[in-house]
Amino acid sequence: MEEKKYSKKWSGKGKTTVNREPRTVKQASYKPKRGPLSKLMTEEEKSKAGIHELSYDFGCRITRLFQYLTEDSEYKEYIISKQIYRSGTSIGANVRESKHAQSDADFLSKMSIAYKEADETDYWLNLLHDNGYLNESQFGSLKTDMDRILKLLTSIVKTMNNKVKGK
Repeated sequence: MEEKKYSKKWSGKGKTTVNREPRTVKQASYKPKRGPLSKLMTEEEKSKAGIHELSYDFGCRITRLFQYLTEDSEYKEYIISKQIYRSGTSIGANVRESKHAQSDADFLSKMSIAYKEADETDYWLNLLHDNGYLNESQFGSLKTDMDRILKLLTSIVKTMNNKVKGK
């Protein structure tokens, strides 16, 4: 039987550690497959769509952007991409939640949060573009959709503000 030799080493944390043979971790040799992606809206469909459809479509695009930035591109950018993923998908979640608002004030609150999330997403988009993570074409397309959503949410929030204050 072969005897294993271990050496003691100071770890710098007040303890001695034992050096052992490094563990081998088996890596998966396959990439899990995703299901088919849903079709995104065309410009014509977007021009006729409401805030619910636009925010859902935008959430799908942000999810694909997140995948691109973290897995598919050469950048492997995780910090900003996680921020834009959270704020970009939150827009649609808050708009969806507003469908079941208990009052006009509750509806206004949900739409106001959606507006704030859209504004934050706009910030992250600009940051990604200005630091070279998005090219002009990618940025222009996302920015157009973001501006459309911001305009709609601004209009909804202003209208509801007037309605709630008018009561």
